[in-house]
Amino acid sequence: MFDAFTRVVSQADARGEFLSDSQLDALEAMVKESNKRHDAVNRVTSNSSKIVTDAARELFADQPQLVQPGGNAYTNRRMSACLRDMEIILRYVTYALLAGDASVLEDRCLNGLRETYQALGTPGSSVAVGVQKMKDAAIRLVNDPSGITQGDCSQIVSELSSYFDRASAAVA
Repeated sequence: MFDAFTRVVSQADARGEFLSDSQLDALEAMVKESNKRHDAVNRVTSNSSKIVTDAARELFADQPQLVQPGGNAYTNRRMSACLRDMEIILRYVTYALLAGDASVLEDRCLNGLRETYQALGTPGSSVAVGVQKMKDAAIRLVNDPSGITQGDCSQIVSELSSYFDRASAAVA
């Protein structure tokens, strides 16, 4: 697991090179955005239960067969497992956003997840829809200008979006 700084240094070290001006500029920009990044992570984390619950509610409204007898989220045990998985994915997305690097998301959450869902008979496409619903809610929160460090958050939103997209692709 790396953060953006460790990854850049590790790659340069492996090549036996100094950091380039563009690498240093990118890291400097990340430092300048650190308060906005922290605010975004804090906002998503503080609203994580609502994000997961609302995304699940929307998913089950769109795909009611999941919660009907024989559905993959039918029974309290299966519903709880579904909500737990959505929460874990959201948690690792916030870790990646804070670190500015997807390796923690890839290594600790997504690696092998599709195979696990396939073995359990869980419809990956439905999980992917749930992840996209969490993405939409998280982006709405981060884009809300009240109570967040002022400035352009488009880079952070784009990065956040990419982590959710990786999660969706990993389970679909």
